[in-house]
Amino acid sequence: MFGILTNLEFYWKPVLEILILWFVFYKILLFLKGTRAFQLLKGIIILVIAFFILQKLGLHTLEWLFTRLFAISIIAIVILFQPELRQGLAKLGQQKLFHFNLPEEDIEEMINEIVTASFMLSKKRIGALIAIQRETGLKNYAESGVIIDANLSAELIQAIFHPFSPLHDGGMIIQEKKIYACACLFPLSDSPELDKTLGMRHRAALGLSEETDAIVICISEETQKINVAVGGKMYSDLSKEKLSYLIKSNLKRKAK
Repeated sequence: MFGILTNLEFYWKPVLEILILWFVFYKILLFLKGTRAFQLLKGIIILVIAFFILQKLGLHTLEWLFTRLFAISIIAIVILFQPELRQGLAKLGQQKLFHFNLPEEDIEEMINEIVTASFMLSKKRIGALIAIQRETGLKNYAESGVIIDANLSAELIQAIFHPFSPLHDGGMIIQEKKIYACACLFPLSDSPELDKTLGMRHRAALGLSEETDAIVICISEETQKINVAVGGKMYSDLSKEKLSYLIKSNLKRKAK
């Protein structure tokens, strides 16, 4: 019995280490999937396999070159893939600083005001960029614009995005039933999957959704289409019902 316990104690640490490493690599793969860095990761794996083959074959000159190449590639990775690294660190450090504690009827009222304003702006061919904050704080982005902290209403949203308004350029941030800030600068996405015909406003919507958990509504003045970016994905040409459902389902998912 003592021998069995000793063997278990000897084996549980390596098993735990393997499980932790498997979990970490799995999370890294999930994060990199669909990005440029995923292609880089595949290239690195091929180079590592080639390096071990060269070692086994005793090709010392090529092995020396590969060793130097790996040292240089670390610096290149940091420079070339700075956006991906920044997003990864931002997600790692996300804390639940903001909670949606509004009653059901208040959430419904808020969504109704946003949807009404969105379709009125679309009808008038007025572009807009509206971010609804969830758990990840958007204070850094709010500080790049103008803090107004006003009660949310469809009329005020339309007034702010009117072309003659001094605050129409940039994005709006909504916190619960407040328009917290407007004329804000959002990060631009460099995702290769984004339609090339979409402009800077759509790239800003997708960029903010990649770095935070915000729901970002983007209204195009050219096409009058209403798109929504959530979690790094773009949902295009939404109807009133689909827009309302998308906002509500994502807010409730975080409220649980």
